[in-house]
Amino acid sequence: MVAVIKTSRSINSILNYNENKVKEGVAECINAVNYPLELEKLSLTHKLNRFLKLSSLNENAKRNSVHISLNFDPSENHTKEKLIEIADTYMEKIGFGKQPYLVYQHYDAGHPHLHLVTNNIQRDGKRIDLHLIGVKKSEPARKEIEEMFGLVKAEGRKQKEQFSLNPINVNIVQYGKAESRKAINSVLSKVLFDYKYSSLPELNAVLNLYNVHADRGSEESRVFKNNGLLYKILDQNSKPIGVPIKASEFYSRPTLKFLEGKFKSNEAEKESSKKYVKNAIRLAFYRENIFSPEKLSKILEKESIHMILRKSKEGQLYGITYVDHKTRSVFNGSSLGKEFSAKGIQESCASNILAFERKLQNSISTSSENFQNVEPKDDIKENLADILLRGEKINDYVSKRFKQKKKKKLGKQF
Repeated sequence: MVAVIKTSRSINSILNYNENKVKEGVAECINAVNYPLELEKLSLTHKLNRFLKLSSLNENAKRNSVHISLNFDPSENHTKEKLIEIADTYMEKIGFGKQPYLVYQHYDAGHPHLHLVTNNIQRDGKRIDLHLIGVKKSEPARKEIEEMFGLVKAEGRKQKEQFSLNPINVNIVQYGKAESRKAINSVLSKVLFDYKYSSLPELNAVLNLYNVHADRGSEESRVFKNNGLLYKILDQNSKPIGVPIKASEFYSRPTLKFLEGKFKSNEAEKESSKKYVKNAIRLAFYRENIFSPEKLSKILEKESIHMILRKSKEGQLYGITYVDHKTRSVFNGSSLGKEFSAKGIQESCASNILAFERKLQNSISTSSENFQNVEPKDDIKENLADILLRGEKINDYVSKRFKQKKKKKLGKQF
């Protein structure tokens, strides 16, 4: 089981998100805890007012709404009763057992999962501390629940499963805005919160791998002037298709303002991952004869590092971005250092080519000298070009016996 906790200032948006899923037929509210009425008798207004009443008891709390998702392995198929029991146990262990909360079962993903909606303001107006709740309370609770209910453990899975996110099937979503929003949202919910990027191009380096692109529009456009942001689906040729969707239409509201906040926090967080990427690139050059950025890209893929080569229309390489799926960090090449930039990588490849050519020339020269088996005098020394030309005029095969006779004759002459 994997638990993801998000906090918000608006319980309204969280509740509407889940209720809209219910209306679309891809979710169901399966439990309402610490409500005065039974679930079947609760209207949307009843659900919302219960949270708003508690929130009004502490108006100083900036973030008073909590949205939790409990995600299970695709192989698991639990009954509603068991899911409710798991949700209740989890909420009790993280300190929300006495809070009102709603449990929604969603059916819009490839794995079973629940959404829990609650707030952290208690009846006496005091708030439940959310600082490091994931590390201090959620993680221990998750591990205990996995043991209690015999769930597939989040830890110990194959590395390949950890990075599994399939690109959007553009053949399915190129028509119809609703399907496009659902497809884009599935990618955004994974990439926006799991990867560490510090600019829009770095974010797009990851999103583009899954056929999604975040676009500010041209500088003259109304979207750009209003600091807006659109999300588009890309086809196999990386061209936008379908209807662009505003950032504000998604539940997580991944607007430009939201992303700018992520850019700042991610910049510091991904600093510790630089060393891994740089070492992987240096080791690749040390172990292999790399003569092109494309060859380096193939080698780095084995280390779960996706190397994106940015080229001009003329095919000239002008930039490189590295997406490290192990640490889930994104780096522009120049931010790692000169040797990792587009120019630096091309220079390293050129140096490898020159070194290989020198080695080849030395090998040819040594072979030629061994073939002649005679130490030339100063006045008859030959350069490399002469040796190569002579090599083209003689037969490939020379018998030992013939060589030996030649030696004897030469010995007599001297």
